[in-house]
Amino acid sequence: MTLLTKKQKKFLDYIQECFEKNGYSPSHEEIRKHFKLASVSTVNHYMQALQEKGYITREKNIARAVKVGKQESSVNIPFKGYIAAGEPIEAIEEYETTTVPQNMVASSGEHFALGVKGNSMIDEGIFDGDTVIIRKQNTVENGETAVALINGNEVTLKKIFKEKTRIRLQPANPTLKPLYVKTVIIQGKVISVLRNYKEIKKDKSI
Repeated sequence: MTLLTKKQKKFLDYIQECFEKNGYSPSHEEIRKHFKLASVSTVNHYMQALQEKGYITREKNIARAVKVGKQESSVNIPFKGYIAAGEPIEAIEEYETTTVPQNMVASSGEHFALGVKGNSMIDEGIFDGDTVIIRKQNTVENGETAVALINGNEVTLKKIFKEKTRIRLQPANPTLKPLYVKTVIIQGKVISVLRNYKEIKKDKSI
């Protein structure tokens, strides 16, 4: 599942919040008013993006017929503790399992989940309290978001860039500076993000 932009994430959060509160999804007009948008066409643009990325499903010609997530089978994967989307934290693994939609994992490879702490990756649609789904692999392309082990026992979630004499661990937050290291061990690549709707932020701006 493709990562969401910050604005797309806010649309998804609001739809889910309304569904949990009222038992049905908001109308396009309600969404327009909530975000103080000039046109319903803008709402439709975001709804189409959410549908194409697999976060919602819609039934044609039926009002409020929006469901969050595809109605697909689920799969259990290991939950291996928490990772810092900010300063590195000591690697701690909790051997539990978590259930995620089948469409949130790749068609091949091993997967695991990590809880996110911090907001250094918010421009990639990864927020504090989210769960990231990781595909195990020891390499990534420049600019991809990965779980990085540094200093032997610290893990962090960053975009990885290989430079001439060092490796840059780049946050996706303009207020934060990158980390630079000589070596890094890649433990996996982020392939999807599961939002924790119980921790929806009160920030309604868009």
